[in-house]
Amino acid sequence: MLPDIACYQRLKADFRWAIPQRFNIGVAVADAWASVDPERPAILDLRGGEALETLTFGALAERSNRLASALEALGVQRGDRVAILLPQMSEVVLAHVAIYKLGAVALPLASLFGVDALEYRLADAGVRALITDAPGLAKVRTIRASLPQLEFVISTDGPDVPALGFAQLLERGSPAFVAADTGPDDPAMMIYTSGTTGPPKGALHAHRVLLGHLPGVQFPHEGFPKPGDRFWTPADWAWAGGLLNVLLPSLYFGVSVVARRFDRFDPEAALHLMSRMEVRNAFIPPTALRMLRAIHAAGRRYNVDLRTLASGGESLGAETYAWGREAFGLTINEFYGQTECNLVLASNNAFGVSRAGAIGKAVPGHECDVIRPDGTRCEADEPGQIAVLRPDPVMFLGYWNNAKATEAKFIGDWMTTGDQGRRDADGYVFFFGRDDDVITSSGYRIGPGEIEDCLLRHPAVEIAAAVGKPDAIRGEIVKAFIVPKPGFQPSADLAADIQSFVRTRLSAHEYPREVAFIDRLPLTTSGKVIRRELRARG
Repeated sequence: MLPDIACYQRLKADFRWAIPQRFNIGVAVADAWASVDPERPAILDLRGGEALETLTFGALAERSNRLASALEALGVQRGDRVAILLPQMSEVVLAHVAIYKLGAVALPLASLFGVDALEYRLADAGVRALITDAPGLAKVRTIRASLPQLEFVISTDGPDVPALGFAQLLERGSPAFVAADTGPDDPAMMIYTSGTTGPPKGALHAHRVLLGHLPGVQFPHEGFPKPGDRFWTPADWAWAGGLLNVLLPSLYFGVSVVARRFDRFDPEAALHLMSRMEVRNAFIPPTALRMLRAIHAAGRRYNVDLRTLASGGESLGAETYAWGREAFGLTINEFYGQTECNLVLASNNAFGVSRAGAIGKAVPGHECDVIRPDGTRCEADEPGQIAVLRPDPVMFLGYWNNAKATEAKFIGDWMTTGDQGRRDADGYVFFFGRDDDVITSSGYRIGPGEIEDCLLRHPAVEIAAAVGKPDAIRGEIVKAFIVPKPGFQPSADLAADIQSFVRTRLSAHEYPREVAFIDRLPLTTSGKVIRRELRARG
């Protein structure tokens, strides 16, 4: 945890990691609070969007013990992979905590995955048990025959061939389960990440990953936790952003987390939820924030009273940064990380670490920089690759069954991210985009974030995304996909006006040479642009 020092330079200089010799995530996020305040709300679950169910820390500790005991009775052992295919709901938390207590490895999977994505991950990880719901079970039935290692399927919607019932398992389990005596370097979870090349890779993390995340949550959320804090994110808990930036750290600190299932991000529903549930802390990805920006006086209209708002995963941009102050009366604190090594750069306006367009600076406890291909540090404002120095408690153990890919991830002791950026003279890091998102046109490397930020300033643009389109002469050209504001009709004249707008404000090599108008952008459930779908449209 961060010491109570309200000065970034002193905080960074004085911070020291204190990783215990024995640590178990499940015990830390459930039992520790259950022993002192069992009625304290852990999860506020909006079932069906309206009905509210509360899971207390006492119930979380007892039910996770029962589930761990029941899984053990089925034969699930320490080190076995147990997959969780569920939307945001209390059962996700019970499953995670039980798996950690058992000493097994949790494998969170996003509900939006299709059968091919599920089959690959379940097979590659050698998953022995899967906890899902009726929609997930329907997908798994079609691929079960190709997954010989998958022995048990458990459904939160009750027993249904070939699934066992989740509630029935809890009844059979013992509340007196004794958690595995795990060390900080013992495997705890695996999250699949898609790189720029090859199939998805399983990033294996140890129990220490939660401890490694604590400063990275406290820093952008300005002294989290404080009295009255309550956390929510639209990000799926199957992703590192939802699981490790919000859910597990909040529970570690005894802060209630709001759960709500969204098929896709709905800005009006998000504002209503934050108002109704008195959310004080939120992590909302940049594209979702831009969708909120389209709603006039969003914060005041819905009586949203946030204490902190953080964003990451894509470039936030100066336009959305400025809007945050107007809409919510606070500064959006941007942060950065990736599945393999998350939450290592961040902003904190309360400490004066905040600059429009920048991710922020290294979170205390982490050594980050922008490096050249040979591993040397870049000079100020020299573009390069964002990297993190090992050892670091938030860093992954390695890719599952892929030592070659793990080795390729490092240049010396620098863990490379595949993300392009620069560091200015004051130590702020600016993010251009992922290697596969960066557009290479006529020899220039162009980050989509700056173009999208400029597009948002045009009066006809509600939301936009920029991608590279193959071009025989330039290698790639910039293509913009635009959702127009109400009252503006797509036309060649409007496209030309938008192109001229960007060209005069950025440069001739950055303006979109093609503009396509669409009804809505393809987004993940957490409101992040699915750029590969836009690139596939050509």
